[in-house]
Amino acid sequence: MNQANMAATTNSNLNMSASIAGVLNEEHCPEHLQVLKTFTAALRDKEYRDAVQEEVFSILLKVLSRLCDELQAASCDNQDLQSVALQLQLTAECFRAQRNACVQSTRNQSLLRELGFINISIKILSFLQTTHLESREGIFEPLRCGIQFLGNLSVGNQICKDDIWQLSFPNLLLQLLSVDDEKAVNYASMVLHTCLDEAKVDELSDPQNIQLARRVIELCRTQPDLDWTVIIATQYFLKSSALVENMYSGMSHRERITLLELLSAQLQEKDSEECGIPASVARFLASSFQEGCGAVLTLATGSASSDDEVLQEALTVISLLDVLCEMTSDHRQFMFLQDHPGLLVTTAELLGQVHAVGKASKNIFSAAQNFSSFSGDEDSYSPVISFKAHLIRLIGNLCYSNTNNQNKVRELEGIPLILDNCNIDSNNPFISQWAIFTIRNLLEHNTQNQEQVAALERRGTADYSALRELGFLVEERDGSLLLKTVRKDS
Repeated sequence: MNQANMAATTNSNLNMSASIAGVLNEEHCPEHLQVLKTFTAALRDKEYRDAVQEEVFSILLKVLSRLCDELQAASCDNQDLQSVALQLQLTAECFRAQRNACVQSTRNQSLLRELGFINISIKILSFLQTTHLESREGIFEPLRCGIQFLGNLSVGNQICKDDIWQLSFPNLLLQLLSVDDEKAVNYASMVLHTCLDEAKVDELSDPQNIQLARRVIELCRTQPDLDWTVIIATQYFLKSSALVENMYSGMSHRERITLLELLSAQLQEKDSEECGIPASVARFLASSFQEGCGAVLTLATGSASSDDEVLQEALTVISLLDVLCEMTSDHRQFMFLQDHPGLLVTTAELLGQVHAVGKASKNIFSAAQNFSSFSGDEDSYSPVISFKAHLIRLIGNLCYSNTNNQNKVRELEGIPLILDNCNIDSNNPFISQWAIFTIRNLLEHNTQNQEQVAALERRGTADYSALRELGFLVEERDGSLLLKTVRKDS
């Protein structure tokens, strides 16, 4: 910077100091708001930002402190609404100036932190959450700007991140994520994301702090357009087995479904071989499915339609099954679930129960040929769409190249059960394809299973017309059974 520019900047700093000092020492008026707006606008220029003297920020801090005191006093007295509205506008403009000062400026981030801006800003934000000011609508502008300041202050500055976390975690962050203002919630989500790291996720896992994590998941459900909450959940939450387990245990079934949908989406991401979800989370979800899977059978009686809690519990089981299907499909790191105690047995037994219930009487688990359910008509929607197909899919995944599991399905009488599901069913799109897939995995390199299917065919107890319709033929050759692809018109 040449001498002329230096002199101009010095004069500008002196003038700004004097102008902001007027805001500090005089009775507030609309002209003061214009002074702060001029400062905010000037801070958009990088050269000006880098040259602002500490004294200017010191005076601004005193203005902010005075406004804090005045707002607190206003909440106790019946002050003039116009006066309170101006105080809120001045507070918002101070926050805007602070926000602009921190943009791409490590120097200003550190300077504002050292001067004490974090403490006073958080004090005001906390106060605005609980205030009974008459001008309630006017709090959203300072809230938004104050949260943005914390966000800009923390970007790329670990010391600022840690200070903000220490002063706002967990109560203020939870309050800010609960504000009845979508923009404020979005900015608060950004602050939370910026401050988070592995150690802070561990703090979130503590039972006394878990409510904050649950609020993030709730926002993923109620405000799916807030990208930050989804990013927080997928980048941090799903990678912590302690957090996932503690959240899940305390959640409502509706919240659990949201968490499971996030897990499923993460598993379906392209190139997600290493999706970051720990093995312990997979074990926990498998055990949760085993413990609660019976709840889905309540849907057969129709009682769930009048009891939302019962319905949500059943839908949680369905979501758990979807996640387990994804985990055991093209994710080598989760194939240990093939050996998870009791998982295959539970799945096969549940398939048998669902199949039997569907055949016993006309109910939600009965096979249907009503393809209007794919037209988008809500009245024809079934909560168990594809459930039976996914049970068969999971059995197929668990039996892939696993002789012990192939044998276990045979011992559980699972092979004829799966063959009985080769017919087209509008309640279970692609069930015949999943049945074929699973039969393939059950017969592969397993002579005993092949012999059982051959015996079923000799006794005429298995219907292979559906297999042939799909282009497959069960053929006995030299005492063994083969599953062959054939032309449908042959």
